[in-house]
Amino acid sequence: MHLTGIELLWTAVEDRDEYPFAIAAISHLTTLSLASQVTFFVGENGSGKSTLIEAIAGAAGLSPEGGSRNLNFATRRSDSSLQEHLLLTWHSRPKSWFFLRAESFYNVANAYESLSEPITGYHERSHGEAFLSAIKGHFRGGGLYLLDEPEAALSLVGQLQLLAVLHQLQADHSQFLIATHSPILMAFPGAGIMEMSDSGIRPINYRESEQYLLTRSFLEDPDVFMRHLFVGDPNPRGPSERRP
Repeated sequence: MHLTGIELLWTAVEDRDEYPFAIAAISHLTTLSLASQVTFFVGENGSGKSTLIEAIAGAAGLSPEGGSRNLNFATRRSDSSLQEHLLLTWHSRPKSWFFLRAESFYNVANAYESLSEPITGYHERSHGEAFLSAIKGHFRGGGLYLLDEPEAALSLVGQLQLLAVLHQLQADHSQFLIATHSPILMAFPGAGIMEMSDSGIRPINYRESEQYLLTRSFLEDPDVFMRHLFVGDPNPRGPSERRP
């Protein structure tokens, strides 16, 4: 473990009603302990998981668009002031650092073309192939790696390949913080799962997560699921699976 805790220093925040501090999950954040080498942040769109991952990356000295600490570039201002108010607690210093997000990967790949360590062949590969190539080429043992919705770039097979990489690097003392919607990635053995919602940020079990329950419900009986969905039921799970 490298990063063991995150604290939001509210005394330095001028206006709690401004973005991103007004995001419900963020507004409840004081301290957050990290106990697993692989931690997933999950929640609906707008819950703040990508905002938090980006802020942690920024507080750790990484570009909000992605890359390693050696890459300092920006195609647009995308970071929030949240990173300026985060205090990170460390157990050990990572040997390498990288922030990878699917939405800005093209910009990161282009930025690396001007360095001595390019992400080679990006334009000759699919988005997912290049994304996995970047992970395999830049992620090393003993590192700290942050990923923002990697499933957006990856097929189901690609997500399984990513799980294999996570397993190898975790065994080699690397740590991962990942914002995701993917129930496949979330199934990684021993991972911590932090759910971000209007109630704050709380650890949850994989099988109580919305991502797992909805996916299971759909795969068990797509026809029933669709009938609920098409008549306007916003929550098509069976009654026994609805969470309080």
